[in-house]
Amino acid sequence: MDNPFISVIIPTFNEADSLPDTLRSISSEANEVEILVVDCGSADETAKLVEKAGAVFLSSSVCQRAAQMNLGARAAHGEILLFLHADTPLPARALENIISHMAKADVAGGAFCRRFDHPSLFLKFTCLLADWRLRWFGWSLGDQGIFVRKFVFEEIGGFPEIDIFEDLEFSRRLAKKGKTAALSPAILTSGRRFGQNPVRKTFQDIMLTWKYLNGTDRKL
Repeated sequence: MDNPFISVIIPTFNEADSLPDTLRSISSEANEVEILVVDCGSADETAKLVEKAGAVFLSSSVCQRAAQMNLGARAAHGEILLFLHADTPLPARALENIISHMAKADVAGGAFCRRFDHPSLFLKFTCLLADWRLRWFGWSLGDQGIFVRKFVFEEIGGFPEIDIFEDLEFSRRLAKKGKTAALSPAILTSGRRFGQNPVRKTFQDIMLTWKYLNGTDRKL
């Protein structure tokens, strides 16, 4: 696979504060890349920032991350799709890293190891557990920068259009389609959702995940 074309798809809603750094991290790569930002009605400067960066701006009538990412995937031209959160800049040479791993025909996709820009030692520990989960099971979350071959994405049926765990469900399906890559250096994502009590928020997330995996809170 010589110099495959990558499409980076970013769902947004009022992400003007975080988006510039993420767009710059993508544009700084030497590889040919297409950037599609799928917005669902932001009232801030998101649209202007996308235009300034020379990226493709798409409007979604549905304000749901899964639906936005699916819309972006349908419009994408790349052989490889990378789904990235607006507050998650790429590490150096990330696209080159993806291309290198996807050169192996048996690799269906993968994600990055992840760290948070939060001082909590507890969150650092949870990131190590997430690394283990990705390497052994191929399971990842959206803030890890999930990437996939476009034809595999289509075979899976895209992201299930549910409000939460669309990323986990997608990665579980992806892991059944072939090998998945766990990339480092790690991606650095915002820890803003954890606030001042990351332990409490993490355990809330664990309980929701447990309910989802056991089918008690699943809406597919």
